[in-house]
Amino acid sequence: MIDADPPRVDFDLADETRTVDLAGRIAGVCGVGDVIGLSGDLGVGKTVFARAFIWAYLGRPEEVLSPTFTLLQTYGEYGATPVHHFDLYRLTDASETFELGFDEALADGVTLIEWPDRIDGLLPGNRLDIELRQGLQPDSRRARLTGHGFWRTRLVENLGEAAIHG
Repeated sequence: MIDADPPRVDFDLADETRTVDLAGRIAGVCGVGDVIGLSGDLGVGKTVFARAFIWAYLGRPEEVLSPTFTLLQTYGEYGATPVHHFDLYRLTDASETFELGFDEALADGVTLIEWPDRIDGLLPGNRLDIELRQGLQPDSRRARLTGHGFWRTRLVENLGEAAIHG
């Protein structure tokens, strides 16, 4: 099912600190089964966002590696709800995600997916899409959050002071 006019929230991120703050706010409303797709060009801050999200969600700093070559890194496995961080940039076929344990990741933790367009047909209907792009200033970014499924309501209720519908 495709959402008709999913709600969107736009953020101006003046610097990396604002990206970290946004990641922390989103981590504060996430739980088991939540999926976040992170899209944008190389170098716009997807991994910065993912690292900040993981730190905020787990409540502690932890070494967060970009999973570009491994495709998947899992954090918080020992007692905490795990965060599964997929980087699908090098993926050649969407079916490869099943070999990585994609279905299990969706069921038992929070899932962050960099380059979600690589598996568009496999993405769950309940998810938050975050598109990061270069802002007007050299170190600034723009983030567009789009809620699908139950994220339609959660997005507006929890982060919606700048909501733009449609």
